[in-house]
Amino acid sequence: MTEEKAKKPAKAPKLADPVASSIDVATQQLIARAQELGIDTVWDRAENMKPCAIGMQGTCCKNCSMGPCRLPLPKGGIEGEDTRKGLCGATANTIAARNFIRMVAGGAAAHSDHGRCVAEVFRSVARKENHDYKIKDTIKLKAVAEALNVAITVEVDGEVVDRDIDEIALETAEVAYGEWGKPEGEIIYLKRAPEALYEKWKKAGVLPRNIDREIVEIMHRTHMGVDQDYKNLMKQGARASLADGWGGSMLATDLQDILFGTPYPVQSEANLGIMKEDHVNIIVHGHEPILSEMIIAASQDPEILDYAKSKGAKGIQLGGICCTANEMLQRHGVPVAGTFLQQELAIITGACDAMVVDIQCIFQNLANVAKCFHTKLITTHPIARMEQNNVLHIEFDEHHAMDDAVRIVKMAIDNFENRGAEVMIPQQKATQVAGFGVESILYHLGGTFRGTYYTLNDNIINGRIRGIAGVVGCNNARTRHNESHITIVKELIKNDVIVLTTGCNGIACAMEGLLTPEAGAVYCGPGLAEVCETVGIPPVLHLGSCVDNSRILLAATEVVKAGGLGKDICDLPAAGSAPEWMSEKAISIGQYFVTSGVYTVFGYTFPTAGAPVFEDYLFNEMEKLYGGMWDFEADPIKHAHKMIAHIDAKRKALGIDKARERVLMDMADRQALEA
Repeated sequence: MTEEKAKKPAKAPKLADPVASSIDVATQQLIARAQELGIDTVWDRAENMKPCAIGMQGTCCKNCSMGPCRLPLPKGGIEGEDTRKGLCGATANTIAARNFIRMVAGGAAAHSDHGRCVAEVFRSVARKENHDYKIKDTIKLKAVAEALNVAITVEVDGEVVDRDIDEIALETAEVAYGEWGKPEGEIIYLKRAPEALYEKWKKAGVLPRNIDREIVEIMHRTHMGVDQDYKNLMKQGARASLADGWGGSMLATDLQDILFGTPYPVQSEANLGIMKEDHVNIIVHGHEPILSEMIIAASQDPEILDYAKSKGAKGIQLGGICCTANEMLQRHGVPVAGTFLQQELAIITGACDAMVVDIQCIFQNLANVAKCFHTKLITTHPIARMEQNNVLHIEFDEHHAMDDAVRIVKMAIDNFENRGAEVMIPQQKATQVAGFGVESILYHLGGTFRGTYYTLNDNIINGRIRGIAGVVGCNNARTRHNESHITIVKELIKNDVIVLTTGCNGIACAMEGLLTPEAGAVYCGPGLAEVCETVGIPPVLHLGSCVDNSRILLAATEVVKAGGLGKDICDLPAAGSAPEWMSEKAISIGQYFVTSGVYTVFGYTFPTAGAPVFEDYLFNEMEKLYGGMWDFEADPIKHAHKMIAHIDAKRKALGIDKARERVLMDMADRQALEA
């Protein structure tokens, strides 16, 4: 190396354009503030690290040390036979399929291990080993017990009487916990699906045996030299995804509802503007509500509030990031501070006294950002620690849950007086109504006495509601933050498609003001606007966190049961979407929706582009097996219209593509109908 080259200064890293990075003004302001302070954020790192093109195509294999074997798609595509092979001879289709179902396994493991933790706590409560948590919803307990084939009544002296609630809880806990590793049988919740769908799974040979086994089998099949048929690999991917959606995730949602209460609509706020300069600000980030439930209880204790006031604060402001935000929101109305990509920005406000994290979607760079401020960064889960020495680890033990929560909250209060003078909390925040679920939709659309989804079905049949869209998923720093989420949702509701949302899409919609009943008159087509006004619901119904996508599956099942729209989920005028996905969990969610019969479109990128034959199998052939299929569209308007076109095709197949004429009926007409 010459002396001249040795002295050449390193290139300054590129900085992201705040306006090009996000459509949210609060986010733009704090990206700019971070850059002024010399703190890099995820958007700056995205500018300086370009993604691997071959990895994005799904055709890079590193499953053995002879690799990585990289099989780029030739410019101009494949003409004739595809001769690309890895060292072992694995084709592009095999490599892409292995990579794809490994993502399913990763996502299913994340959701299902979350569910296992909840099941362990529920079992400790049922065994009377834990006194900090209690069963809050006995009605939901009985419903879940019946779904798990646990008797809720018993015959005594020839008379049927209710079983003791503690007995029901204990047996339900043991049966539920057994779903992760039972040695034989199949996942019990599969029978909650429409009968036609269950029979379809049975015929295809994809009924999951237990939750853990299907994930392990993916890792075995994708080991070097095992399964080399992309169709057979995807059969196991489908099976493992069902173990997630109709197993681990559904159990997590149900058991959380039993322990912490089934959500019902609640009004709150969203965006970084929910933080308060004169309050102790605690941001809880992650996915498991086991911890956040206790943090909420501790922060509301009068003694703790008095302690905060003794330190000069007017109170304690809790806020959530990511799916913990959605868990706290839907049951307690705790405001949402931001989406996945806003986690660093909550600290950059200078007003975050503690950020408490558990599992999933947590940036390791939070530790580096926290070094620049007074914020205490606290990890709490035994499987999720950080290497940096400024991170505190307080391992959360559910048997001493309140003690741990009080310790954490007091630590945040003690840190309040260590704040610097430069606090910058954006003013942006929006009102939202969240906390919808199968039960609350039943009430709002069916009424106390009707007790079915018939009203929803009737409005789909008569054309006021064109169809149903599930729009879910993460943010991705490779796209403009929230832009695809909001563009797609607005386009759907403008065309009278009601939207069910979870996860960071729900938070994005809240920040944009789409989660209020008033949004119907502003953004919706005339039919959906009329329904929103009449019923008093938002056009976008927020159903919770990413494990709560199981609520969408059950809502779709209720629509099938209500009648008039076919006998299977694939018959419904419905479609799914993940506009800005980034995590393996999104692939697992997408696959269990496809395997359940839902046409599912992903945005930004799709990890199979380098294997056109395999991609065609996902995008076309899979529909013949399950009634659902994958699709991809990066452009948000085209993305929405692909969903609308599918909905219209399903309406035509059902014979409801033309709206029924609306007739004003007198009493004689009504009596004739009743007769």
